[in-house]
Amino acid sequence: MDRMTPDVTAGRPATSTGLILAVVSAVSFSLSGPLAGALFDTGWTPGAVVLVRVAAGALVVLPLGLRALRGDRGAVRRNARLIVVYGALGVAATQFCYFVAVQHMQVGPALLIEYSAPVAVVVWLWLRHGQRPARTTLGGIALAVGGLVLVLDLAGARLSVVGTAWALGAMVGASVYFLLNARADTGLPPLSLAAGGLTVGAAVLGLLAAVGLLPVAASTQPVALGGAALPWWSVLAVLGLVTAGVAYVTGIAAGRRLGARLAAFTGLLEVLSAVLLAWLLLDELPSPVQLTGGVLVLGGVVVVQQGEAAAARRAAPAAAVRRRRGCTAWTAPSPPPRPSA
Repeated sequence: MDRMTPDVTAGRPATSTGLILAVVSAVSFSLSGPLAGALFDTGWTPGAVVLVRVAAGALVVLPLGLRALRGDRGAVRRNARLIVVYGALGVAATQFCYFVAVQHMQVGPALLIEYSAPVAVVVWLWLRHGQRPARTTLGGIALAVGGLVLVLDLAGARLSVVGTAWALGAMVGASVYFLLNARADTGLPPLSLAAGGLTVGAAVLGLLAAVGLLPVAASTQPVALGGAALPWWSVLAVLGLVTAGVAYVTGIAAGRRLGARLAAFTGLLEVLSAVLLAWLLLDELPSPVQLTGGVLVLGGVVVVQQGEAAAARRAAPAAAVRRRRGCTAWTAPSPPPRPSA
């Protein structure tokens, strides 16, 4: 994780496209909550839903990822370690650690710890790469985190040492996801990285299920969503195609355009989207406090984006000067050879 897309981008079209992709990814991820909740009501276990979701996503994206390589299979060999880390930590560990965490503590605190990943990304980039965030970015971070606390409605929440440790594991996995998404030097198209990561993630989750660490149980009962009864397989198809396939591919593409820092904070819109989708699909009306928190999260993301854009404008002239100096560097000619005696 030494070389990543800079977290300030001078290209405005790339930033706009990146923001759109990041929002699409966040909304796609957020759809998994209501869909999974509806499956839970019919007898599905969280482990079974996670395993099928990731495996179905791998089946959908893998052919597209192979085609995107355009015959350059060497890119996979060169990035084998990155793909394994991405799938094992960014995909499987994030899911599994959160699953175990909520067995020891309430969902709200577990989500708050996991969704502190953007803060961890900022700290990592600051300490490891010297990318100190601007004051505006820090203000946006505080605003977004405050809003996140309100959205998750932590009143009366109780912490657990074991649950907190597992939730921190989920946070580390999510941080790795954002940091590796921003790697622009891999030579792997987003489709190919997503395909490899989902495949590795499905294999790891399948192994955990095989040894009994990830309990799985399923049902073929119709699933109630939005006032309609849907076939169980149709809900799983959407989980695999949208909440895994589309979510990971667009997340990688967004990270390469925005950098890890801005992409991570835009990803917090997943929380707000999940609340709104639960309202539409499961008739779970959000409280005024949650709505207020959602506005703060949205405001924080906007402020972070503005801070990153301002940093990009300040960095652009210096980068241009460095490029000009590199092009005009002059080297003294070598002296002519001396005649032999």
